[in-house]
Amino acid sequence: MIRRLRWLCCLIGLGSPLQAEVSLTVRHLWHGEPITIPGTPLLTASGERIEFSRLAYLLSGLRMLGQRDERTPPAWLHRKDWFAYVDASTPTGPARLSLGELPPRDYTLLQFQVGLDETTDSADPNQYPADHPLNPNRNNLHWTPQGGYIFLAMEGHLRQELETGGFSYHLGNPWSRTTISLPLSPALRGPAVIRINLHLDRLFDGEKPIQVAKTPSTHSRKGDELAQTLKRRLASAFEISGINSSRTPAQSKPSSAPPLVGTPYRFRVARGFPLPSLPTSPPLTAERVALGKRLFHDPLLSRTNQQSCASCHQNAHALSDPRRFSEGATGALGTRNSMPLFNLAWKDSFFWDGSSSALREQVLHPIQSAIEMHESLPQACSDLEAANYGPLFQSAFGSPGITAERLGLALEQFLLTLTSYDSRFDQATRGELELSAQEKRGFELFMTEYDPRRGLRGADCFHCHGGALFTDNRFHNNGLEDERDRGLELVTGSPKDRNRFITPSLRNIALTAPYMHDGRFQTLEEVVNHYDSGLHRSPTLDPNLAKHPREGLGLDADDKAALVSFLRSLSDPQFVPPAPTRPTTGR
Repeated sequence: MIRRLRWLCCLIGLGSPLQAEVSLTVRHLWHGEPITIPGTPLLTASGERIEFSRLAYLLSGLRMLGQRDERTPPAWLHRKDWFAYVDASTPTGPARLSLGELPPRDYTLLQFQVGLDETTDSADPNQYPADHPLNPNRNNLHWTPQGGYIFLAMEGHLRQELETGGFSYHLGNPWSRTTISLPLSPALRGPAVIRINLHLDRLFDGEKPIQVAKTPSTHSRKGDELAQTLKRRLASAFEISGINSSRTPAQSKPSSAPPLVGTPYRFRVARGFPLPSLPTSPPLTAERVALGKRLFHDPLLSRTNQQSCASCHQNAHALSDPRRFSEGATGALGTRNSMPLFNLAWKDSFFWDGSSSALREQVLHPIQSAIEMHESLPQACSDLEAANYGPLFQSAFGSPGITAERLGLALEQFLLTLTSYDSRFDQATRGELELSAQEKRGFELFMTEYDPRRGLRGADCFHCHGGALFTDNRFHNNGLEDERDRGLELVTGSPKDRNRFITPSLRNIALTAPYMHDGRFQTLEEVVNHYDSGLHRSPTLDPNLAKHPREGLGLDADDKAALVSFLRSLSDPQFVPPAPTRPTTGR
């Protein structure tokens, strides 16, 4: 999870490091019992029942205190380049975080920070590889474009007698960084796993219990008493539950990569975008991308030979469909609105309900769907062979043969290259133009939380639509009443996922009407009205919406118009049809 880096130490003559790693695991407890996220309601000292839906945080600044021995005095070993991302909702259980290799010595104290130092917090977050703990696309804990990370995000539901509320507690900014000091007893020597517990009840209870209904949110602005309380309690919420001896697992030799077939494709990442995780088996090549592009636009993949992928993913609509439900090859209508197909390189779940986790798999479903292209994969491959696609597949893959697997790979590689990052907003960010006063006001509302306790009355859009991608690529119930389509629940079988759908990007949103998974809204004005005061309050409503009052946000007409104006600034010119020109007439 975390790359190996040697310790920076102030000890002399310690000998060679141990050939085994020390690591730690973190469990999350409530009154001593492990919890799952999402899980069951938990009773706080204020008499409220809460249920966590998200707990994620960043750790850094690891150091350990070496005990005095015959040769050397006590001294600290530092890992200034150590970072870890913890997501408590990971279904595989406690994450195992590598601490690296330690010189042989007894260690009596472990310290780390919840949060980041000011230099790291303000640095360009897009320098990190896709699997790095600080990559924004991995952790969804960066306040892009303002800058700075969320050190700890704790969100969930408040289960009240008559309805469900929500809470959203975010610790960030340099003054929220918290030092955790944990004695190691007995002293640590040799390879081991340090087991740590985080007692979440200690954050809520304490001498003055948090009243969630009265304080449903904090975003760590200066002077926020709730944020200061959470920071203070966080330091005593961690404890070591045990230390287990460990052996370093044998390192398997990486398999040698097959020889590259074709011309490497140069994938461009725009400034301000996180580095994506691109496939390496096989890697992107110009030949496979070109083949995928041709296949995407070829109606041979449908039973009637009249419909291509591009029929329902039209360039003029940012690769979406202006119809509420697309019409399939045989005239059948779909059941969900067609999703736009740009910036897929940053996604790991596809379809509105996330039913595909790999793009190369997802692209084959519409071909076979009876309400879409309605063709079998063997027949599609046979039709491509008859249409003389054989040489193109051989050029792309280095050997003859048209198969469903290769069909999926070629389409995946083309779709991964469809990127969008040159809107008016992007140009303004680069200093190439200036947004209008109305657009700036809309952006301010977009990025400001709704927290009347602190005098903040923003539109609270950034929780789900923040970052350079204007989506967190996660699943949320956004307050739409729909008994017919239960979203993610259809995939997981869990009622806690009812009506949760993946968050679409707001880039090019002015071009992709109609809106929502079922295309129920025709205009951006309708969408803004929905989030202002039209939410259907159900038990799975996202906490960042459930914390809003039943009467809504109270946005006035000018605020709503400003939001729409800002959203229109997110359109990329590559998708905007050129304005018609008047024909010239000669005399």
